[in-house]
Amino acid sequence: MKPHLYIAIPSMQEADFLPATLKAIAKQQTDYPFSVFICVNQPDCWWQQEDKLPVCLDNQKTLSLLQDYSEFPVNILDYSSMGKGWKGKKSGVGWARKTLFDHILQIANPEDILVSLDADTLFNENYFQSLGDNFALKDSLPVISVPYYHKLTEDERANKAILRYELYLRNWLLNLYRIHSPFAFTAIGSALAIKVWALQKIGGITPMKSGEDFYLLQKLRKMTPINNWNCESVFPAARFSSRVFFGTGPAMIKGDEGNWESYPLYHHSHFDEVEKVYNMLVSLWKEDIDTPFTLFLQQQFNDKNLWQPLRINFKEFFRFERAFHEKADGLRLLQFLKQEEKNRPFSEEKALFDNLTIFCPDKIPPFLNPDFPLNNLSTSQLDELRNILWEEEMKQRSLDIR
Repeated sequence: MKPHLYIAIPSMQEADFLPATLKAIAKQQTDYPFSVFICVNQPDCWWQQEDKLPVCLDNQKTLSLLQDYSEFPVNILDYSSMGKGWKGKKSGVGWARKTLFDHILQIANPEDILVSLDADTLFNENYFQSLGDNFALKDSLPVISVPYYHKLTEDERANKAILRYELYLRNWLLNLYRIHSPFAFTAIGSALAIKVWALQKIGGITPMKSGEDFYLLQKLRKMTPINNWNCESVFPAARFSSRVFFGTGPAMIKGDEGNWESYPLYHHSHFDEVEKVYNMLVSLWKEDIDTPFTLFLQQQFNDKNLWQPLRINFKEFFRFERAFHEKADGLRLLQFLKQEEKNRPFSEEKALFDNLTIFCPDKIPPFLNPDFPLNNLSTSQLDELRNILWEEEMKQRSLDIR
């Protein structure tokens, strides 16, 4: 019997965007059974806040749409009507995803599949089929981090912002692939599919106002490798949004204002410092080694004797190696790279140019110059750069099917 696909969609102020996602779901050509769960949500106190009232009313419009929807059954989780919204510290997309995930975990079988989407994400008609077939092909890998691609719009400012953000994301992933990091994945909440048993094993999702997808993937990666390949991609919306504290929407807003400080194009030499330690783990298993990355980890854990307990507890190298990555996880990698960027800054133009000489030296376009500001590039030029990185990333992702 084929596994059941449970589609989980958080929705807040999405009345204008959700219909297109519902249409994409209705067009699915699949022999896998699926059910759709949508959590319409907001803090309950917003009903008393004049500036938040438009969100509340938009959510009511969404609820009316869903209640009258007839193309396929929709399971509605109403956390937005007056008296039903989030209370206290509960709020944000993290709580919406947790509520959806917990609800599904109560009714699903272990071999069923939870598909995480957003209310403004599109995909082709074979998307659900591709996920089910992918899990069947690699049954030992219970997590798929799905490829993504933001389609451009008629808004030039939004296009430039999302393209620059994609350069950040793809530059990050390609460098992690290059140094063979176990945490080479891109955390996008609308581009995830997970076996139910894997979610159950890690205790479900940790609720956060935003960034919950990153911490979820990190928890899963500490349990199992992640499959980064799928033959079908998702197409998240490229839109300015402040509904979450960080992620695509806020990054675009900051970038549109000229502030990419939180999303720099890290130079490959910063990743090289991590790779040095990866290559010296056998030595670290035997004795301390002083490198920028190991010293950073000791500072983060406030422990100058960080490695000796691991040596005592793990007499076999592969166990020590796993314990090392438990500490030097994706969050620590990000924190270290931010420190490296601060201590040894590179212009984003030089970082991108130098990185392309590493990733794909034969594809560097003639307009890319370390001394020419990225801000002065046209949308089509930024799109060309995005597509160069996209193609290289897909080559790396495709290795996960072997």
